[in-house]
Amino acid sequence: MTHVKNLFLGAVAAAFLVSAGACDKAKEQVEGPAEKAGAAVDKAADQAKEKAGEAMEKAGEAMKEAGDKAKEAGKELVDKAKEAEKSAADKK
Repeated sequence: MTHVKNLFLGAVAAAFLVSAGACDKAKEQVEGPAEKAGAAVDKAADQAKEKAGEAMEKAGEAMKEAGDKAKEAGKELVDKAKEAEKSAADKK
């Protein structure tokens, strides 16, 4: 996933550099195919970044919940072990 993300960001950066290089040209020029493609890439990058951010946020929340559940299960296990130890000691 990281490699794909880095590749995608590299492509976006390249598209940005190409479009930034075109800024020196006359402003009166009609938007050509390269500019349209650059705009489409920018829009796609923005949408992908937004979706990735949402997915990462959901994954973070799920990880936090899983961590909380594991922590609670660990506490319960320690409590049961202490009870078993105490019960065993009382029987001796």
